[in-house]
Amino acid sequence: MVDSPYPPVQAYLNSHFIEEREGRPLRILSEYLEPDARFEKHNVEDTIVFLGSARLLPKDVAEAKLQEARKDNGDVRRAEIDLEMSRYYEDARCLARRLTEWSKNLEGHEKRFVMCTGGGPGIMEAGNRGASEAKGLNMGFNITLPFEQSQNPYITRQLSFEFRYFFMRKFWFMYLAKAIVTFPGGFGTMDEFFESLTLIQTGKVSKKLPMVLFGKDFWNEVMNLDAMVKYGTISPEDLDLFIFTDSVDEAYTYITTELEKHALTEMARSQATAP
Repeated sequence: MVDSPYPPVQAYLNSHFIEEREGRPLRILSEYLEPDARFEKHNVEDTIVFLGSARLLPKDVAEAKLQEARKDNGDVRRAEIDLEMSRYYEDARCLARRLTEWSKNLEGHEKRFVMCTGGGPGIMEAGNRGASEAKGLNMGFNITLPFEQSQNPYITRQLSFEFRYFFMRKFWFMYLAKAIVTFPGGFGTMDEFFESLTLIQTGKVSKKLPMVLFGKDFWNEVMNLDAMVKYGTISPEDLDLFIFTDSVDEAYTYITTELEKHALTEMARSQATAP
């Protein structure tokens, strides 16, 4: 018998099949099963999610770009705005570090809150960076895009993910989240923020989920939620689904207080009633 020069390939190894329409259910299922297995392996059950623009810069980088623009007759105004917006990068970095330190120092609890971001640059990098500086595990849910998105270097290696589908990525954001902080961002940030609000408003998320909208100057200029109340498209109480702040201290206090009141209390209650 002569061996065939073209031996058959097992279906799950057939990359052509996997990439075609017929393989879509397997691709989707893999983005549920593979992350789930890793979460179980590393005992990850609860996250604090950081949302925000991929385009914001660290302060030192923004300062250097402004000096370069002034020296080379570049776009000084753009560089000045980038420097102004860099405060949100530094605030996200600080908040992630403080929340990680708080989580690591919880006494009498096995609960651990892992900082989780979209895995890219900007605010996402800041969240992972702050957690890394506190020597804590942190996660990045990257998404394959034709531009802009690249993995930042601060994500815990074993908890770095690459998603093909936005809806699977957002599923994991919401499923594990025990708190969400939304910093200034673009279409993607607003999509994630409003989807989170919609799920809470409609009762599809039953857990208590503290939400922070960070950056009053930015958000007051780019959207007007009070107008939605005025025209009756949302209820006044819908604005109570989140807090609005410019303060790292206020965001930190609100999140930790809410988690201690709800997530940690619920865990203690379930442990007390366990057989």
